[in-house]
Amino acid sequence: SKGSDAYECDCTRTGFYGQNCSTPEFFTWIKLTFKPSPNAVHYALTHFKGLWVVINRISFVRDAIMRYVLTSRSHLIDSPPTYNADYDYKNWEAYSNLSYYTRTLPPLPKGCPAPLGVLGKVELPEAKLVVEKVLLRRHFIPDPQGTSLMFAFFAQHFTHQFFKSDMAKGPAFTKSLGHGVDLTHIYGDTLERQHKLRLFKDGKLKFQVFNGEVYPPTVREAPVDMIYPPYVPEEHRLAVGHEAFGLVPGLMMYATLWLREHNRVCDIMRQEHPEWDDERIFQTTRLILIGETIKIVIEDYVQHLSGYHFKLKFDPELLFKERFQYQNRIASEFNTLYHWHPLMPDAFHIQDQVYSYKQFTFNNSLLMEHGVNSLVESFTKQVSGRVAGGRNVPHNLMHVAMKSIEHSRNMRYQSLNSYRERFSMTPYTSFEELTGEKEMAAELQKMYGHIDRMELYPGLLVEKPRPRPSGIFGETLVEMGAPYSLKGLMGNPICSPEYWMPSTFGGSVGFEIVNSASLEKLVCQNVKGPCPVTSFRVPNMPDVGASSENSSMGLSGIGQLNPTVLLKDRTSEL
Repeated sequence: SKGSDAYECDCTRTGFYGQNCSTPEFFTWIKLTFKPSPNAVHYALTHFKGLWVVINRISFVRDAIMRYVLTSRSHLIDSPPTYNADYDYKNWEAYSNLSYYTRTLPPLPKGCPAPLGVLGKVELPEAKLVVEKVLLRRHFIPDPQGTSLMFAFFAQHFTHQFFKSDMAKGPAFTKSLGHGVDLTHIYGDTLERQHKLRLFKDGKLKFQVFNGEVYPPTVREAPVDMIYPPYVPEEHRLAVGHEAFGLVPGLMMYATLWLREHNRVCDIMRQEHPEWDDERIFQTTRLILIGETIKIVIEDYVQHLSGYHFKLKFDPELLFKERFQYQNRIASEFNTLYHWHPLMPDAFHIQDQVYSYKQFTFNNSLLMEHGVNSLVESFTKQVSGRVAGGRNVPHNLMHVAMKSIEHSRNMRYQSLNSYRERFSMTPYTSFEELTGEKEMAAELQKMYGHIDRMELYPGLLVEKPRPRPSGIFGETLVEMGAPYSLKGLMGNPICSPEYWMPSTFGGSVGFEIVNSASLEKLVCQNVKGPCPVTSFRVPNMPDVGASSENSSMGLSGIGQLNPTVLLKDRTSEL
C-alpha cells in the first residue's frame, strides 16, 4: 500500500513481474504452458489401472512419484507462517503467536468497498438464505465412491486433535497449540489432563472393563472436564483426551480403539524393555501411535479419498534430501474446508437398529451395549453422503453450516476464486461453470451477483464433484486440502531425520508396528473374536449414481433433533 489510492506489488521470487505481478517470466511461462491442469493429473491417476498396477510394483518409480506428490503439494504451504486474522502483513506476532490459526491468504482489508473486495454488492446474502437455497439437503445423496461412515467418523476424530477453535476468543483462535498430529485427542492437550488419564503403571492409560472388553474410564475414575448434558448418567460419562468426544458414539469408538492400542503397545514395550520405567514406556508408546496414525492417514484414509490407482506410500526418507521444514501451523482455511457435514446421513444404523440424531448424540451406551465390533461393522456398511455438488447438508446440522459461513465472514476470507488462484487453479468465470448445472447457478447469481464474490465455504460445497471414481469432493477442496494435509503429516517431528529411526520407537519391534500399521490392524488387534468388516469404503457398494434418492441409505426425516445450546456450540467445531 502506498497511501489510500495507490499500491505496489512485491514480485520477489514469484516468477512473475508487472504492476500486479501477473506477467510470467520466461521460465515461468514455459512451466505453466506445459504443466498439466489439476483435473488432467487427477484423471491420469484415477484411470489406466493396468499401468498403475505395474508402476506400483517398480519401487524406484513409485518412490519418485510419491516424492513429487509430497514436495509439489507441501511447497504450496507457507512455512514459516505469514499472516493471521488480525494481520494482513508479515510481522512477528503472526509468526510467534500460536494461539491463532495462521492464514494462507491475508484477510481482506477492513476498508474495502465490498465484503469480498471491490466487486459486487455492498452486502452479502444472509447466511441462512445461502444454506436454505443451495446447501440444505432435499434428499440424501450418497457418495458415488461408496465412502463409509467409518471414514466419516475417522475424519472427525482425527482432525479434532488440531481443529479446536477457541470460541471464547473467536473463530480465528485455536486451543490446540501443537498445530499438528500430536494425539491430544487421546492424551489431552495439557500435562494436567494427561496425568489424570494415565494409570502410571507400565506406561498405560486408565481404563475400565465392561462385558469383558476395555473401554475408557468414567469421569469419576479420570476426573477431566468432559462435555455432557445433565441427563447423561454417570456410568456413561466416559473420559478421554478430547473433551467433546462424548458427542457421538463414532468418536468414542475411535477413542476406545486408540486406548486399547496404546495399552497393547505398552505391553509390547514392557516385554522388550523390562528395565524401562513407566514414563519411558508411555512416551515411546505415544511416538509409536503418532507414527501409526500418520501411516493410516496416508495409506488408508488419503488413499481412499483420492481415488488414485497409484498406491500412496508413507516413507519419511523420501524427503531427507529435499528442502523441507519439519514444522507446521494449522490454517483457518484448512479448518473451514474440513467441515464435511454432508458426509453425515439422516439416521444411523447399528446392527438391526436405526437411531435418530436425538437418540445418537451424547449416547455412549450405544458403544458399550452394542460393542466396538458391531459399531465398526455397522459404520463400514453404511454409506456417507456426497460432500460436493450442493444440497446435502443434513437438516440437523443446518446451524453448523450457517456458523461456518458467519465465521468465515468474521475472519474476512477472500473469495473462492482468490483461493483457486493461490493454489494454482484457473478461476471460475461463471456460476454454471462452478456448479456444472443451471438451477443452483441461477440461485447463486441472484444472491451474489458475480462469480468473483463467491464465498469460500459455500463455494466448496456447491462446486461440481470431480468425475467418479472419486466424486465425493470438487476440484477446489482437493487441491487446497491435499497440500495442508501432506505438509502437516510429513512436517511432523517423527518424520525428520533426527527422529525417523528404530531407536525412537523402542527398537525394531516398535518401528515395525509403525511401518506395518493399517486401519484393519488397528481394529483387528483390539477387538475380541472375529475381526469385523473394516473399511473406508462400503463393501460391494452398488453404483448409486450422483443423485440417488435411495431412502434406505439415509432414512430421511427420522427424528429431527432439537439441539441444546451446548450441542450447537460443540457441533460448530465437530
